[in-house]
Amino acid sequence: VQLQAYGGGLVQAGGSLRLSCAASGGTFSIYTMGWFRQAPGKEREFAAVITWSGGNTFYAESVKGRFTISRDNAKNTVFLQMNSLKPEDTAVYYCAAMRYYTSRHYLSTAWDYWGQGTEVTVSS
Repeated sequence: VQLQAYGGGLVQAGGSLRLSCAASGGTFSIYTMGWFRQAPGKEREFAAVITWSGGNTFYAESVKGRFTISRDNAKNTVFLQMNSLKPEDTAVYYCAAMRYYTSRHYLSTAWDYWGQGTEVTVSS
């Protein structure tokens, strides 16, 4: 499975961005999809996950209530709508895919495939 993330950019604090991740080379609808982020000098951290049907979503506490993950299985795409952005949301955002959902989805090692990342910068 190949993943291509896009939609990052520069935004002011309080603004919004929508990230997209297009998948190819596999049966997208069977994969659990997620978003991680990595700020400069920090480790990669979990942000959000959505199960294959879209029926279940989970979020990191730091983004809960501000970010929404969704997917369109017909278009092989997963989205991350980011609202009320803060400077601390500045990071490279990565999409990821896993074949079998695990409750340890917050661990980067649990994921099978990764996209190349898209950079988000939130100015104060």
